[in-house]
Amino acid sequence: MVTVLFVDIVGSTALVDRLDPEDVRALQRSYFDTVGEVLRRWHGVVEKYIGDAVMALFGARDSDGFDAYRAVRAGLEMQRALDRRALAGGPRLRVRIGVATGEAVVDLAGARDGGHGAASGAVITTAARLQGYAPPGGVALCAATHRATAGLVEQCRIPPVALAGKASPVDVWHATALVRPAPVRHDGPFLGRRREVAAARDQLVRAVRDRRPRWVSLVGPAGSGRSRLLSELSRSVASVDEVPVRWCLAHCPPYPDHPLAPVAELVRGHTGLRATDPPARVRRRLAAALAGLVPPERLPASVSTLARLLARPDAGDAAEAAALWREALLALAARQPVVVAVDDVDRAAPEVADFLRALLAAATERRLPLAVVTAHRPQWAEPLPRPAVLVELRPLGAVDSGRLLRHLLRRAGRPVALVDRLLPLVGGSPGHAAAYVRSLVEGADNAAELPVPEPVRRAVDARLDRLDGDQRAALMAVASRATDCPAPTVDRLLGWTPGRARPVLRSLVALGLLTSGPAGGYAVAEVVVRQVAYARLPRAVRAEFARRAAGPRHLGPAPVPAAQPVRRPAGTPARPAPGPGTDRRPRSAPVHAVPDPATPRRPAGTPAPTAPNLATLRRRAGAAAPAATTRMRTAVPPAGAARTASTPGPVRPVGKRDRHHASPLIRPPRRTVVPLRSPAPPAPPPRAGGDPGGPALAAGPGTAAGVGGRLRRGAAAFGEGGSGRSDPAGAGHGRAPWVRAPTRAAA
Repeated sequence: MVTVLFVDIVGSTALVDRLDPEDVRALQRSYFDTVGEVLRRWHGVVEKYIGDAVMALFGARDSDGFDAYRAVRAGLEMQRALDRRALAGGPRLRVRIGVATGEAVVDLAGARDGGHGAASGAVITTAARLQGYAPPGGVALCAATHRATAGLVEQCRIPPVALAGKASPVDVWHATALVRPAPVRHDGPFLGRRREVAAARDQLVRAVRDRRPRWVSLVGPAGSGRSRLLSELSRSVASVDEVPVRWCLAHCPPYPDHPLAPVAELVRGHTGLRATDPPARVRRRLAAALAGLVPPERLPASVSTLARLLARPDAGDAAEAAALWREALLALAARQPVVVAVDDVDRAAPEVADFLRALLAAATERRLPLAVVTAHRPQWAEPLPRPAVLVELRPLGAVDSGRLLRHLLRRAGRPVALVDRLLPLVGGSPGHAAAYVRSLVEGADNAAELPVPEPVRRAVDARLDRLDGDQRAALMAVASRATDCPAPTVDRLLGWTPGRARPVLRSLVALGLLTSGPAGGYAVAEVVVRQVAYARLPRAVRAEFARRAAGPRHLGPAPVPAAQPVRRPAGTPARPAPGPGTDRRPRSAPVHAVPDPATPRRPAGTPAPTAPNLATLRRRAGAAAPAATTRMRTAVPPAGAARTASTPGPVRPVGKRDRHHASPLIRPPRRTVVPLRSPAPPAPPPRAGGDPGGPALAAGPGTAAGVGGRLRRGAAAFGEGGSGRSDPAGAGHGRAPWVRAPTRAAA
């Protein structure tokens, strides 16, 4: 899925008519520069310019799960920068913006570098139509964008509108401002996490009792229940040895406005302030909280510094305010145990991690009862101090997942019998379970196959886009097969050299995306990951994968060259032709054994020779005998090699008795191994550009190269040598634009 932003100037025709062409050119340059700067800040890519309109894509190449949110943020920022402002000394501009989210087919090269026609789909037309229903200076959203940004952006719904080409009216929302995410209520059952809570609680209790500060990290993917675990942990460690523990909690929203915004949230959480409180109340609360923690002579200045931090975290003295609050927490820890917890710290700027590390180091030096708790994804790239304890949140078991689903279905008024269908889809993720039940409430058909809910789709897309090019291509190839896919099959599907896929598949197993079977095959570990990965494949690539998977295996026996017939001694009657429907070829024998014409016939009455063992056949056929096997494999000769005429006949694998008790006086007839398969097809030509990161599908109908490298968004970047990121760990997801973020294409 991609998010499309469409921005256009209100009344541009009348504006151009009354301006000189040179003034129009200067106005357009200033307008396009402003729009492009905002798009680069929020990692959008310009898809095309249409007169004075600009269309941009978000999440076309790399998705972080917040593509729609970034697009809406960009739209609001464009309005602040353009609306009612005179650019290049010209008249004041008014612009309208429409934002739509949906599926599209994306040209990855165009999505990286920007270019006309990089994306195709109904979502592009929807975004262009929506901007016409936005007020001047406003941003209009479709229903999918509304759902993706609910709770993060303040929105107002307008009556449904009739868009051109749409069969029914379309729901539209107007985005007005950003909102601070409200604390999530955790009122459901807490299942399957007793060990994790016990492990984290033990570390916090030891930190308080031994007065040795500790860093505890709750690590898990999106939807694993990190926030719920942190909430339960704060309840279970409310006191230690009957001494109250003071908790200071902060939650990092996606893309915070300022680097030290989470530190300001710690101050608000400790003092009980809200973002809408008037300045007088803020100063009173700060003075009461700092009393006794700072010297009296420094109290007024400290209150003013922290008040400025709460009002504007980007103020010039924000670093000074953070240092002041760190000293206040250390003074508080000298009085009672303190736990500083930050949820979703992987979204924050590096300054927040620096603040927490400095706090822990100072508390360790003073031997204070203080602990730091962070919740983040496994890909968080910031180094943890030593010693740091990692509490990993693994997927819930089937029993706990079933209990959670039954509770959610009862509360939603849905049949509990749906648990059997939902259990394999949720994959042990509490967040996925809630999303699937919510999709049922919102109208998903209980009888048909359940579609992947949008929150789950966004999370899986972001997970796949964090892979590099080879990993993503291999995962797509495995997802295209209904059964376990061995490494040689992946090599054949992607056009790779033999052996290239094996280390890539092993890395995917280590990441938990694939499982390896006892027979050496690989399968996608989660059903929903396979569904999303397969949905991202264009139909042409799916057809090419199917053709390559069915290639040599379904070819018939190799043709017999007419120049080398089987000779019969004179006077020998010809073998009668088989009757209708008769097939003397053994179905299980992978090779045919044919008597050599040079071998003399066995005299009458001579007992039949013992069949040669497998090693003998391999040696005489010129191939090495495989170790510890009872089935012979077909050796494919090089292209153009001559074949020997054959008369099909069974070859029985020789057992232990045959190997040790075959009579040395009876020599078996010489046999020639004739493979069933045709010569190996020539290697496919390399892709244009020599890109080593994806399958070198030959250009032509039904291939990736034949469709111009376009992949279904979010399609796997088969043609990518890497993920296009400067941060392979994916640490930039959800961070503010000024944070070290993944390298993205400029507008």
